[in-house]
Amino acid sequence: MLSWLFTHLKPYKWHVIGALSALAVSSLTWLLLGQGIRYVIDQGFSAGNQAVLTQALWVVMAVVVIGSLSTYVRFYLMVWLGERVSADIRKDLFNHLVTLSPGFYAQSRTGEIISRFTADTTLLQSVVGTGVSMALRSSVMFIGALVLMGFTSLKLTLFVFIAVPFILAPIRLLGAKVRRYSKQSQDKVADIGGIVDESLHEIHMLQAFNHEQRSMANFADKIDAVMQAASKRIHYRALLIAAVMLISLSAIFFVGYLGAIAVIQGTISQGQLVAFVFYAVLAGGAIATISEVIGELQKAAGASERILDLMAQQSDVHDKPSSVDSSANQQQKTILSLQSIHFAYESAPIIKGISFDVERGDKVAIVGHSGAGKSTLFDLLMRFYDIQSGQILINGKAQTSLSLQDLRKHFALVSQDPVIFADTVRANIAFAREHASDEEIQQAAKLAHAEEFITELPNGYDTDLGERGVKLSGGQKQRIAIARAILANRPILLLDEATSALDAGSEKLVKQAIDSLMQKTTTLIIAHRLSTVLNADKIIVLEKGECIAQGSHAQLYEENAIYREFVDLQLS
Repeated sequence: MLSWLFTHLKPYKWHVIGALSALAVSSLTWLLLGQGIRYVIDQGFSAGNQAVLTQALWVVMAVVVIGSLSTYVRFYLMVWLGERVSADIRKDLFNHLVTLSPGFYAQSRTGEIISRFTADTTLLQSVVGTGVSMALRSSVMFIGALVLMGFTSLKLTLFVFIAVPFILAPIRLLGAKVRRYSKQSQDKVADIGGIVDESLHEIHMLQAFNHEQRSMANFADKIDAVMQAASKRIHYRALLIAAVMLISLSAIFFVGYLGAIAVIQGTISQGQLVAFVFYAVLAGGAIATISEVIGELQKAAGASERILDLMAQQSDVHDKPSSVDSSANQQQKTILSLQSIHFAYESAPIIKGISFDVERGDKVAIVGHSGAGKSTLFDLLMRFYDIQSGQILINGKAQTSLSLQDLRKHFALVSQDPVIFADTVRANIAFAREHASDEEIQQAAKLAHAEEFITELPNGYDTDLGERGVKLSGGQKQRIAIARAILANRPILLLDEATSALDAGSEKLVKQAIDSLMQKTTTLIIAHRLSTVLNADKIIVLEKGECIAQGSHAQLYEENAIYREFVDLQLS
């Protein structure tokens, strides 16, 4: 954990140097107070010298001012470093997450990932900004106090050293348990994040089936599990603090008793004893602080493990720089070619030897029963997953010879469930082209037949659409998604059941939008409705992951029973 954090601190070495310098100055000033106390008692009180007392007052005030200023600098820089490192870790983590393939997210809960992204990084921020600062300051104070205790009375200091192993033992033994239960507790909190995320996103379904009480009971069980894990962590952390305080304070009082006897016997002065007790109290306080901070550091270690586990995840799809220019052969007649491709997900075959070609400018419809592999085929075209065998060619070039960015620049996707971001209409349409002008955005909206309803929104193109576009109907979401694809202006359009689950009026508007979109592109359409595929240049029929037929509507209706069943069901 420390080496990982130091890597993130390296770019801010001057801030670190400044913080450590301020730490050294502030610790030194407070340690010097002990020698000042000794001088005042031996040379002022005992000698009855008022001038020494006055002089000591001004010296002490100067030391306090210097200590306070250096403490400000130390605190400011350490907290700043905590915020900065936390921000950098979040940035690195997000940059890593958006490069992972959909296969990773298919096996992970979004709420748990969000918990690691927010709660764990916030914990690290607190530890770096405050915990590490306190640990370093206490360590310096402890070492400095021991050195000055030895300088004041070597004999008494040797007695203190006897207690040190007894103090370190519970820190080592109990600290490991705090770390283990901290990680367990954070894992349980992440589970809660997953439940909250799922419940709130599916609130309509939850309430529609009167699932509120069961959801509450399930959530209460998860909260109880968090408390059980937290209780164990709290128990061992409290035990750690209590054990350290018991041993350290007992040692201080015992050594103080021995010092008092030494004063009576005349072997040390009263000032030496007071200074020694002062340093002993500083050392004891430092140990108590370290024992508390150890718990925080152990929690941070657990959080770091969870973040590093996430950072260690590798994408199933390995990107590499493009070795060829796929745009160099734009005149090639066949823009897309699938050659006996096979794909299995978790050892279950989904795509089995599919082969077909798509000519430039063609409209190709893909039909089949649910589970036939239609949507998976689109995922493979955009290389969200890698095929196990076979080959996909783009403009005659192997898909794997292109970088992921270059490959995906060929495709515009309109998915079955349109993706609308919690942003404005303008930002949603311009998602595929960040620097598109207002005129281009409005033209895309007009071609998608979305201009009419957009202008009726409260703030037009600047209207915030809410999370997942809750302020729009299904047809309106589709038209926003189509406007986005029009603005993207990609060579190949992928329509994934874009007209399903719409009423007749919405479907008519969406179909008009799709017709506008398909005019200048090569189009692959997945659809369950006959109206979407009748005008296709080619129809591909899939069944259980296999391409069982391809051809025109008339040809397939005569020759293929599954396609004929599909058509007859639409006409009935």
